[in-house]
Amino acid sequence: MINFGYACLALGVADTQMKSCTMRTITPERLREIITHNLRALMQLVQYNKEHNILLFRISSDLIPFGSSTVNTLQWQEEFADEFEKIGKAIADAGMRISMHPGQYTVMNSPDENVVNRAIADLEYHEQVLRLLKADSTSKIILHVGGAYGDKAAASKRFCRNWERLSDRVRSRIVLENDERIYTIFDVLNIVEQLGIPAVFDTLHHSIHLPSEGGAVTDWILQCKKTWKLSDGRQKIHYSQQSLYGKPGAHSKTIYVEEFLRFYKEIYNIDLDVMLEVKDKNLSAVKCGLMVSDTNNVSCLEREWAKYKYSVLEHSPSAYLTIRALLKDKYAYPAVQFYSILEQALDQPLETNNAVNALLHVWGYFKKVAKLDEKKHFFSAFDKYKNNTAKLTTVKNQLYKLSKKYDAQYLLQSYYFL
Repeated sequence: MINFGYACLALGVADTQMKSCTMRTITPERLREIITHNLRALMQLVQYNKEHNILLFRISSDLIPFGSSTVNTLQWQEEFADEFEKIGKAIADAGMRISMHPGQYTVMNSPDENVVNRAIADLEYHEQVLRLLKADSTSKIILHVGGAYGDKAAASKRFCRNWERLSDRVRSRIVLENDERIYTIFDVLNIVEQLGIPAVFDTLHHSIHLPSEGGAVTDWILQCKKTWKLSDGRQKIHYSQQSLYGKPGAHSKTIYVEEFLRFYKEIYNIDLDVMLEVKDKNLSAVKCGLMVSDTNNVSCLEREWAKYKYSVLEHSPSAYLTIRALLKDKYAYPAVQFYSILEQALDQPLETNNAVNALLHVWGYFKKVAKLDEKKHFFSAFDKYKNNTAKLTTVKNQLYKLSKKYDAQYLLQSYYFL
């Protein structure tokens, strides 16, 4: 069995964006306001994940602004303990596994003592969040080894030496991940075997930075599997695809069907939790889960189609009609075909005529209820877009405001406004 998850943020889910502030504007009152919002957003994300059977989720490190810094003087651990407990219960009730992943500046093997001290403080912060949520030992903190600093062997030893400075609670959470520049999965396995902790295999990093020792991807996954003890939970890996337009290591905008299914064919018989690192976040988590499901039916695809339909229409009217026809058979489950057509349509360049067609379809929800001035504003922006003197986003923003005003949930829950 394989579970799929996503990291930190969800697209198309209202009121789930994390807020922050600058060091210049930080005050206890501002922190209370932001933390209150962020914890509510996290609860919304947990509820969304439960509804969509997403059992793996990475919590944003930005949950508590300046959580590991002395500039945050708020006793947030005590002040928000009840909220953390409620969220933690919701996570446990959903059977969801959570994790956190500190950023690139949390470096345990730096030769700079100040950098290491900050890294230790940051890891303590992450552990506090997981502890306040009452997350069990399977909820991990993912970490990279760090830099080489001109001597990778010495840097690896320094990591192991600094490891001893971490508290037992933090050490019980840490898992190490390979990277795309310095530490291959072979290097990581050498370190985790010394420390007695798990290794997370990252597919994209591995494809960019192959170990000289060779070996197939599944062989490395099975090697990593040996590092996961029962108390660590199911083995976890990271899966992503290379962006066609970004630098090496940049994540693709979605998990593409063909490449994903080739990979899935290699791993489907291994019990794994697969964290998808991809720009469309939850959309790909739902997509991958539905593509490999043998328990769902066409109604699941119809719910997905309701969210995508106007985005498809503005890119490819022919794909729109093809998918509508595809979903007419109520006894079939054409998930792979559905998502293949979908991603091909969304990859097509936007043409004005198609976008105009979609705008008019969406406007249909308001033409009988919109006030005269709202109609004038919409068609003024609409005409300007048709004449190439206004941006499409300007017109869509007007439709979004109307959706909010008239509570058009069908549109608000769609991906048309993303």
